[in-house]
Amino acid sequence: MTKDECKQRVNAAIQAHKEEIFALADSVFSEPELGFKETKTAAKIAALFAKHSIPSEQGLALTGVKGRLKGRTSGRTIAVLGELDAVICHEHPAACAETGAAHACGHHAQLAAMAACAIGLAESGVMQELDGDVVPFAVPAEEYVEIEYRNRLRTEGKLGFLAGKAELIRLGAFDDVDMSMMMHLSTTGEGGRLIQVGGTSNGFIGKLIRYKGREAHAAGAPHEGVNALNAAMLAMMAVHAQRETFRDEDHVRFHPIITKGGDLVNVVPSDVRLESYVRARTVPAIIDANVKIDRALQAGALAIGADVEITDLPGYLPLSNEASLSALLRENAAALVGADKVEELDHHAASTDMGDLSHIMPVTHPWVGGVSGNAHTRDFCVSDPDMAYLVSSQAMAHTIIDLLYDHAAEAEAILADYTPPMTRESYVKFWEDIAAKK
Repeated sequence: MTKDECKQRVNAAIQAHKEEIFALADSVFSEPELGFKETKTAAKIAALFAKHSIPSEQGLALTGVKGRLKGRTSGRTIAVLGELDAVICHEHPAACAETGAAHACGHHAQLAAMAACAIGLAESGVMQELDGDVVPFAVPAEEYVEIEYRNRLRTEGKLGFLAGKAELIRLGAFDDVDMSMMMHLSTTGEGGRLIQVGGTSNGFIGKLIRYKGREAHAAGAPHEGVNALNAAMLAMMAVHAQRETFRDEDHVRFHPIITKGGDLVNVVPSDVRLESYVRARTVPAIIDANVKIDRALQAGALAIGADVEITDLPGYLPLSNEASLSALLRENAAALVGADKVEELDHHAASTDMGDLSHIMPVTHPWVGGVSGNAHTRDFCVSDPDMAYLVSSQAMAHTIIDLLYDHAAEAEAILADYTPPMTRESYVKFWEDIAAKK
């Protein structure tokens, strides 16, 4: 069977299971779950794998589901990822009434595309033409939210790192994978048939910040108190005063939220807590910005006479798409939607834990149209499910065929020229050293 025949067979298999793929997306969308809590979503993926005779491991990093499709020979292994979790957006029409979770970032579409890719390869018989394995992998907790909750799991020994792929790397779940790919929905083009390939993104350090003052009656004896909320507000202004020292090319971002601002309106706040990230384009820029921000956070406490506890937590590393792998995907995307609908992505200041994977193996992380509204808002929705679920899966499946066809020659060529920035061991040590800093 030629490569083109393999691709056509995969397309036919995906189309034959279109209703099942759409039903999975709808089901996941209707029951959104937050990171490391995605038990219902994980069960749906495990059931789909079982239906298509795809063996799987479950419960990885609490909720991850890892399947495996065996090739004619098992030389190289390529993972296709989909993220299990939702974000919090109470205003979204499909938000969970209890938690506020909503698929306002399109991870349900990732899971549908990952599943479609796996179904296409499994049901077409194409795996017997390929010299390598494919790992469809539903991974937990890409959204770095509920930081206090996750840090509690960390202190209890249930997690080591606070993001899904980072934790899976730490656990060795990617040790048998040579390269990875996944898609993400893009709001660029307002629902158009557009695919963006390549580019980079920010990484970040996670932060928990706690100001401790002294309570007092807010009206009768405020002079007897130490206002921890004032300390936090001064600290944020001190960070703003640092912003001119952040270089434009480093794309530094600091965007805290106050998760506890006090106890009662007539009591001087004595316990104020914040969560934030320190984001930047490179690891040195992240470290530099973090030093400056810590200094400003400490200054707020000093000015008021409060105490401050700053906890740095493992976050995400900056994303870097491997050029040759991305070029293969770009060619396959162009064949599906036209070269004029495929763009090269530059840098964006958001973050993904796919960046962590990109430090230990080649990855590609394209952005796919078919959605309207803005990410993480009430307006976000899939407007072209064929594009979001099917075309994206075909682009990934065709790229896998190119990589593993003919003794996995393309995969071997990419890996021969690739040197990972980190080993798994040095990666884990990097984040453990960040977390150990006092």
